[in-house]
Amino acid sequence: MDLAEVPFFHLRTVDLFSGCGGLSLGFQNAGFDIVAAFDNWQPAIEVYKLNFHSPVYQRDLGTPGIAKEIAPYNADAIIGGPPCQDFSQAGKRSEDGGRAILTVRYGEIIAQCRPKIVVMENVPRARNSKALGTIRSLLKRSGYGLTERVMDASYCGVPQARKRLILIGILGAKDNVMERYLVEGLSTNPLTVRDYLGNSLDTEYYFRIPRSYDRRAIFSVDEPSMTIRGVDRPIPPNYKQHPNDAAPVEKARCLTPKERSLIQTFPDTFKFTGTKTDINQMIGNAVPVKMAEYVAKAINRYLMDCA
Repeated sequence: MDLAEVPFFHLRTVDLFSGCGGLSLGFQNAGFDIVAAFDNWQPAIEVYKLNFHSPVYQRDLGTPGIAKEIAPYNADAIIGGPPCQDFSQAGKRSEDGGRAILTVRYGEIIAQCRPKIVVMENVPRARNSKALGTIRSLLKRSGYGLTERVMDASYCGVPQARKRLILIGILGAKDNVMERYLVEGLSTNPLTVRDYLGNSLDTEYYFRIPRSYDRRAIFSVDEPSMTIRGVDRPIPPNYKQHPNDAAPVEKARCLTPKERSLIQTFPDTFKFTGTKTDINQMIGNAVPVKMAEYVAKAINRYLMDCA
């Protein structure tokens, strides 16, 4: 099958925890009709407004009864990336409270609105959490067949070795029906920064602040980027060279927020506004656009086979 020939189905889609719109843009590129988005962080909402025609609402999605505001959109699909900080290695790892409860709320909204398709993105660690177990039970009781896969974005058209859990629910389907569709379009080799951006960065090496200086911090454009995070700091003047660094520190520079957004596969035309800190945070929090598009196209291929 020529994957480029898969038709669009223009499904009415609501994006929850939309942030600045990485998931929305990827699904929109694959033909999904984004009819509304919801988030609770004003800086990201302002950026969303700049880049999409669909309405975006500032709402606390943990509020009881919020599903009543979402249901009138009659969504065929609900997509979202609930906050993952409480699951991530950089977070507090509180799997029973904090913002992890919003992952459970996401499942409750789905169960009440009952779209045909649901997509959730999160960090791989969430797979073993109590919150995700609750979501699985909620969706199974609501009649969804579930497919879960931890995916590496660098095999999905993103020049970044970013691993994410993708959970897809299809109303009335069997479990794991999406597995082969998620696999069949994967590239053979991971995408490097140079593969995607050519020589436009005008540097061979760049610095990314590590979570711990036990890890390397200097990377080559001839490998996939490490996960783009929501923090961005200059090279410390006393940085001690790590043995696994791709080059001496003198040959590296930091990436700009714009360059980091390009590695997240936002198009050059995507507009960002706000403080540098806020922009870095929303870029790091976003689902890579091309990864979202890859998942959306996999759903389209499934729907074509079912038509």
